[in-house]
Amino acid sequence: MKECTAADKMRIAVTGATGQLGSDVVTELKKRGHEVFGLGSADMDITDADSVSAVLRGISPDAVIHCAAWTAVDAAEDAENREKVFAVNSKGTGNIAKICKKLGCKMLYISTDYVFSGMGDLPWDPDCRDFSPLNVYGESKLGGELAVAETLEKFFVVRIAWVFGLNGKNFVKTMLNAAKTHDTVRVVNDQIGTPTYTPDLAVLLADMIVTDKYGCYHATNEGGFISWYDFACEIYRLAGLNTKVIPVTTAEYGLSKARRPFNSRLDKSKLMVSGFALLPTWQDALARFLAVYLEKS
Repeated sequence: MKECTAADKMRIAVTGATGQLGSDVVTELKKRGHEVFGLGSADMDITDADSVSAVLRGISPDAVIHCAAWTAVDAAEDAENREKVFAVNSKGTGNIAKICKKLGCKMLYISTDYVFSGMGDLPWDPDCRDFSPLNVYGESKLGGELAVAETLEKFFVVRIAWVFGLNGKNFVKTMLNAAKTHDTVRVVNDQIGTPTYTPDLAVLLADMIVTDKYGCYHATNEGGFISWYDFACEIYRLAGLNTKVIPVTTAEYGLSKARRPFNSRLDKSKLMVSGFALLPTWQDALARFLAVYLEKS
């Protein structure tokens, strides 16, 4: 991390600032000396174009990092929620992009591997346009991507996967909580990807937003591709727990409303080509997370 000089200090608005990723992005940007405006749902309704316009015009930011999203993947499948999901993830993102264009500021949009089909076994290229979302959440996030790309020239789209951090709900916390009441857990072993630790991702986003290296990127931690089963085993090993993990197929698990991708492998080589540092390994990230989380628990 390098601290800003007066020349590169920026006014940056961060949506979803109270969420799992947004809170870490705000922290990282402040460490670097930027003027940061953390926006939660109480500060700005992204589904309301007038609200977005009034708030962002009032801030007049140099850049917006858009972390706010509907992320409840299974709940998104419920008929009564579909309109809300698209209002937040697609329309809301479009509202922000339109104001960014009028203000002439940069926009960085956080997206997901769910915009792809999740089939095959090759890592998805960040510039691949073979979109085929499996579920409502993926469709809505793709809608957000398209709104950004169709509206702006100065934009970044960063797709991530398997996110975990100290704030909010995530797989690591779910596994640790399950161990309190279960000696054995069943975890799928046929969905493959790599975890993303939010403080590490925040460092990359802070590095990226001060550049003009626009485009689509993929960002997860390093350390190789694994299954959710592999991840669970490492969580319990590092936490010193004896909980037994039983590998099952997605079909055998069978509890999710939304279809999940089997292939969440993301090709991150474009980060290196553009001069950005890759994230640390997920194993290292998990150890750092547990050191803090378990001490607080």
